[in-house]
Amino acid sequence: MRAVVQRVSEAAVTVAGETTGAIPKGLVVLLGVGKGDTDADAVYLADKIVNLRIFEDAEEKMNLSVADVNGEILAVSQFTLYGDVRKGRRPGFDQAAPPDEAERLYEVFINRCREAGVTVATGRFRTHMMVSLTNDGPVTILLDSQKLF
Repeated sequence: MRAVVQRVSEAAVTVAGETTGAIPKGLVVLLGVGKGDTDADAVYLADKIVNLRIFEDAEEKMNLSVADVNGEILAVSQFTLYGDVRKGRRPGFDQAAPPDEAERLYEVFINRCREAGVTVATGRFRTHMMVSLTNDGPVTILLDSQKLF
């Protein structure tokens, strides 16, 4: 699984003009599921993200997690994180998981974050979404459950 994690002061996702999820301070997590990913990948990323120390403490050092600052997570599915553009100019998505499996693992990720005590808002799987956010910092972290980067 892959994730793009952005520290935000606010964020929202809308589908057809309806807000499906919104958060104040916290993290936006764009989450892609790849072929062969398992529950263990979802749990690993959820635990890593919930505990990432990318919020500033009183001394302005990145030392606090989203849980430490009572922040929230906006989790948005994004199969395009598996877009391969090494050949040509049009991305290929052969390495993205099939939609049913991707949705199941997306839910495993969300549930694990909630079990850790973090409020999670979501987009809507398999829909065209509009995501708006104010990136705080800016701080953006890339994660891969296979530790490719």
